[in-house]
Parts: sequence; C-alpha cells; structure tokens
Amino acid sequence: MMITETVPVPQVLGIAPQFLVDDLNTTIAYYRDKLGFDLDFCYESFYASVSRNGFAIHLKCAPKTVSDRAHRKQHEHLDAYISVTGVAALHDELWSRGALIAKPLEETRWCCKDFYVEDSDGYILCFSESTA
Repeated sequence: MMITETVPVPQVLGIAPQFLVDDLNTTIAYYRDKLGFDLDFCYESFYASVSRNGFAIHLKCAPKTVSDRAHRKQHEHLDAYISVTGVAALHDELWSRGALIAKPLEETRWCCKDFYVEDSDGYILCFSESTA
C-alpha cells in the first residue's frame, strides 16, 4: 500500500500595506476615530497595525517628503484599493465621522461605485463596490 502525502496548496490569506507616517499616535487616532478601524497592536511607539473587518494596514513612523505626498495626491495615485459592500452607507459613515473625503461617491465607467478618503498622512484610500 502506497501512502501519498497531501501537499498544501499555497493561498494568499491576507495582505497589509505598510504606510510610512509622521506621527504614529495621530495616525492611529485618525484610523480609529475617522475610519472606524481597531488598533491591533503598537510596537515600541514606531510600528502599529490597524484593521477593520479583519483587513489590516500597518503603520511605521518614518516621515515622507512633502513633495512626494503632493505628487501622489495631484495624480490620484491610490495607496490602497479597498473592495467593500454597502459603499454608500460606508461613505455616509466616514463622512459623519469627519473623514476627509478626497473624491465623492460616484459611479465609474468600469462598473464600480467608489469614493476616496485621504488619511492624516496624505495616503489615498479608495473604497469601491462592484455594480456589475
């Protein structure tokens, strides 16, 4: 009798972008208070993780240049594309929390409804729901 080993199939189970931030405590507060994220951990006042619905963003205290932020904002370079359900309700929730809505909720030509939020460090997050 021959015994065969089952080799696990590799799967990506999550991904967490790492944002470089000027002030870790200010950024954590923004994600918590304005975007509804929870603090997962904070390590030695320079590295942290925040998450919402099990999806994380890592934050590292390492300031970026003003010109880099301006260039990314001017050209609408997204730092995170976040697929959601209930995008209209989420838009209203974040707006009521005082989040900076950088681009209003709108239908796109590529069958999505989305809006952009700018965080306290100038990162642009797109919250998007498929309409197809």
